[in-house]
Amino acid sequence: MTVTAEEKAGTAFARALVAKDRDAVLEVLAPDLDFRGVTPGRAWEAGSAEAFVDEILLGTWFSPEKTFDSLEDVRTAEVAHRHSVTYRMRLTLPEGPHVCEQHAYYEVTDGRISWLRIVCSGILPLT
Repeated sequence: MTVTAEEKAGTAFARALVAKDRDAVLEVLAPDLDFRGVTPGRAWEAGSAEAFVDEILLGTWFSPEKTFDSLEDVRTAEVAHRHSVTYRMRLTLPEGPHVCEQHAYYEVTDGRISWLRIVCSGILPLT
């Protein structure tokens, strides 16, 4: 089975996120990214890759006190011209081990994710 450039973009996004590699995340995203997302308690939006990464992704959702332990699973798919990636991550927070899963739909323009919608499970404690 051949992996498309679009599928690679989704996987690259998940791997860069877990590495907390700001530059690598920005490299996968188009500068004028159209982002919307939903977490258990709030809806989010950003009109640029930098705003999404700095204010939301690494600034709030996965801020410095949250440490990624591993990327547990990554799956990609497509629905017509839209692509999806689902990824599950293990994290350590000050209060202990947690897990989080996100499902993203995205579109790629000129090799970069230009339209992104994420639904998040929330960061949940492992009991």
